[in-house]
Amino acid sequence: MSATFTTLAAAASTGEAVQFWVLGTVAVLGALGTVLMKKAVHSALCLAGTMIVLAVFYLANGAYFLGVVQIVVYTGAIMMLFLFVVMLVGVTAADSLKETIKGQRWWAALCGLGFGILLIAGIGNASLGPGSFIGLGQANAGGNVEGLAALIFTKYVFAFEITGALLISAAVGAMVLTHRERTERASTQRELAEQRVREGKHLPPLPAPGVYARHNAVDIAGLLPDGTASQLSVSKTLRDRGQIRDVSTEALNDLRALEQRSEERLGRAKDALDRDGQEAKR
Repeated sequence: MSATFTTLAAAASTGEAVQFWVLGTVAVLGALGTVLMKKAVHSALCLAGTMIVLAVFYLANGAYFLGVVQIVVYTGAIMMLFLFVVMLVGVTAADSLKETIKGQRWWAALCGLGFGILLIAGIGNASLGPGSFIGLGQANAGGNVEGLAALIFTKYVFAFEITGALLISAAVGAMVLTHRERTERASTQRELAEQRVREGKHLPPLPAPGVYARHNAVDIAGLLPDGTASQLSVSKTLRDRGQIRDVSTEALNDLRALEQRSEERLGRAKDALDRDGQEAKR
């Protein structure tokens, strides 16, 4: 056992050791932040940072295909999509800590313990088991993608198929849980318009956000002809959060200044017409 760890320590260079301890610390901190953060957006960002660090580890160990897939598929597509959805929905409060299923925390702890045991067993088998010192050159002799494909579709084909079945089952379960069975016919556009008329709601299209020629932002209410802000032009979510910028006062001042300049120009034009009329009489 001691000879094995001595060999591993001798095989790793100083740069690899520094990389492992620095990036490993960042990965662990990101994983803890994913679990302990109260806001979903912060948890997603921590998880994205952990995935990027794992991709660097893959690249440093010669698993170039896994590193690229980790960045492009998991971090760049899945995690960013999840982050954008969370930001679009606007989840700002922490989830309720009340258990919806009795004993789910104990079951979650038991599953986590079992997963940890499997992870430690897998790492120990890869580090101390037979064939653990083959080396990257021999493992990637035909190329990293070819070597990975040979392992997935020969030695680990059963685990690969089981993982695929679990993912498909999860996708189908998510669709079943989010599916809403329609019990009545969908309303047409004409029926919806007639319903709005009967209920006395806002009939024309809602005004666009932003003040034209000055601002074009969703957090600025559009101005009515009299210079007052239209609350219908901004999202109700932004109004509830108090994230609306008010530029109506500034716009009113600009309108008054414009009116004053117009009156001054009109007065000068009238004086010029009077002078021209007097000169014509002479």
